[in-house]
Amino acid sequence: MTSTMSVVVLAAGKGTRMNSALPKVLHVAAGRPILDYVLDGCRELQARTVVVVGHQADAVRAALAGATDLSFVTQQPQMGTGHAAQIALEQVPELAEGAVLVLAGDVPLIRAQTLLDLCALREKADAGAALVSFRTPTPGSYGRIVRDASGRVSRIVEARDATTDERAIGEVNASLYVFADPAAPIRQRPGGVLSHRRDRPARLRRRSCRVPRDRRST
Repeated sequence: MTSTMSVVVLAAGKGTRMNSALPKVLHVAAGRPILDYVLDGCRELQARTVVVVGHQADAVRAALAGATDLSFVTQQPQMGTGHAAQIALEQVPELAEGAVLVLAGDVPLIRAQTLLDLCALREKADAGAALVSFRTPTPGSYGRIVRDASGRVSRIVEARDATTDERAIGEVNASLYVFADPAAPIRQRPGGVLSHRRDRPARLRRRSCRVPRDRRST
């Protein structure tokens, strides 16, 4: 990766569905907080990494106290991915120097190669953004990937906002993005976020910022 590549790891959420007082990213798997596995993958990019904390921020910071290669920003209140990216950009201006990868801190099975492939795909396509999706027979509460007639991503719709036809879509958003322009996910109202806005990929394309397509498994 280039020296100006940055990574924003989202670790501010409460994890309400975990039914636990412990921050979601600090739940342990195989003896380590799940956030550790995400950061291990990010380190292979050799990029500046910023962790966005919020809910029980002190506990998350303390769990990572020995990680001298990380920067922290605090998101209060938690208003979505777009807002988290905005906070990170405001508090760490160096993020504006190049592309930025945005991912959740609660995906311990993410592979470094997936992150590398996604960034390489965006660079090769000279695209404004690239994202990861996956197919599942039980899409549930995941955001749905809506494609146009040519097969390109036209929008991403949260399950709560989806029509009956959109809820039947089996391709869903993995909440893993890379943007050529760090400001791309925040050019909207606070809380606006790629996965919460129905028209975001289409708007990127209208700015000549293509969202590339790649069918490889991640």
